Amino acid sequence: MKLKEWAFLLGIMAIGIITTNLIGFNTPISDSLMGVLILCSIAFIAVCVSKIIPLKLPFIIYCSVLGMLLALPISPIGDFVSEAAGNIEFRAPITMVGALAGIAIGASVREFTKLNWRIIVVALVVMSSTFIASVIIAQVVMNITN
Repeated sequence: MKLKEWAFLLGIMAIGIITTNLIGFNTPISDSLMGVLILCSIAFIAVCVSKIIPLKLPFIIYCSVLGMLLALPISPIGDFVSEAAGNIEFRAPITMVGALAGIAIGASVREFTKLNWRIIVVALVVMSSTFIASVIIAQVVMNITN
């Protein structure tokens, strides 16, 4: 995708996150705006970096590393980034991602129906394994921390 398309999509995401934060969590737009701008800026810079660096890594790795570096306590803007992003309810971006994932899945329903029945077995095994692993990790952490 071109940078112009990324900017457009991030703009739509920003509007959706601010709206979700306002309606769902009663956070004023003025409180959400700076955090959303920072998160969208981090995502856009990560897209630019992923196009410049010749490594074939997923975009989310660049985004995560950049976000962590900017939010580190030793970063000159770490406190500002953490405080601004802290005004965004975690579930607000997840709501937007879920909505977009639903749209993407809906667009490929015909392709999904062409897949064999074995894909359902694979999906159930993957989801069950993820759930069981999460339960085991949670139990271990709870036992360690009492």
